Amino acid sequence: MRKTGLFILTIILLMGLNVSAQTKDFEIGRSNPIMNRQGGFFDYADPNAINMMVSVWGYVKFPGKYLVPSYTSVTDLISLAGGPEVNAEFDDLRLYRVAPDSSQTLFKFSYNDLMWEENLMLNNRKIPELKTNDILVVPGSPRLFFKDWLGIALSVLSAMISLTILILNISRG
Repeated sequence: MRKTGLFILTIILLMGLNVSAQTKDFEIGRSNPIMNRQGGFFDYADPNAINMMVSVWGYVKFPGKYLVPSYTSVTDLISLAGGPEVNAEFDDLRLYRVAPDSSQTLFKFSYNDLMWEENLMLNNRKIPELKTNDILVVPGSPRLFFKDWLGIALSVLSAMISLTILILNISRG
């Protein structure tokens, strides 16, 4: 019996050593393939094209500064930013542009304008092309879904039941 226990313990220890030997450490100076972004800077530059720096802020998955080719559209930029979050409001997209003379321009448009851009050209309404140092803002606001409302309701109900039980126990005693 003792030998069987020692044998099983030895096998378990050897299996643990084998698992740890199979994990691969990352080399110093080598980028981690899981985390290939650096803070809020994303490099999607095309070495064969002119590249520009733009920013995406608001309710997108990966807000930050982007180095993108000059042929990148607003739709492409939203896609590169990981797409919209659940709380994003695409009715009021904003593109801020600061000119070299420090004048500022604001372009407002909706996502439908982006999706149906060919039809908008006929109506003389055009989505602006991205330029260097443009800032795309995707506004939004937090929303509560059914599971959130249910959690809030159950928390309030639980507190009321606990309070009722406490008052009944105090009044009896």
